[in-house]
Amino acid sequence: MATTRSAHTVWEGNLLEGNGVVNFDSSGAIAAQPVTWASRSQDANGKTSPEELIAAAHSSCFSMALSHALAGAGTPPTKLVTSADVNFQPGEGITGIHLTVEGTVPGLDEEGFAAAAEDAKKNCPVSQALTGTTITLSAKLG
Repeated sequence: MATTRSAHTVWEGNLLEGNGVVNFDSSGAIAAQPVTWASRSQDANGKTSPEELIAAAHSSCFSMALSHALAGAGTPPTKLVTSADVNFQPGEGITGIHLTVEGTVPGLDEEGFAAAAEDAKKNCPVSQALTGTTITLSAKLG
């Protein structure tokens, strides 16, 4: 069954001095979040950015894909901790994403875990949506 998830942003003012609020319409699970150019291109200062939202989406999607693949191979994970670092360069855009995953996977060696993680990186739907961006990976067993 196909699903659609929705969010919307209300922006007021120009890019450099304006501000916005991101609303998570589908779930309401996350309170409305403020966003500004400064929070995107400098320090976050308690506000989010499109890159942080992409990082959240990518880390969760990758974790699901890796968990599914490991279970399908007969080595379900006990725990996966994934972070995503999305690099943004004003004037250039998103210049890269680095995924880091540490897993507890009984019965799997480091090489097998790294291979499964590479496959998940390549095949998770968010990675596929971001194919125009260089995505790198560090994977290790905990």
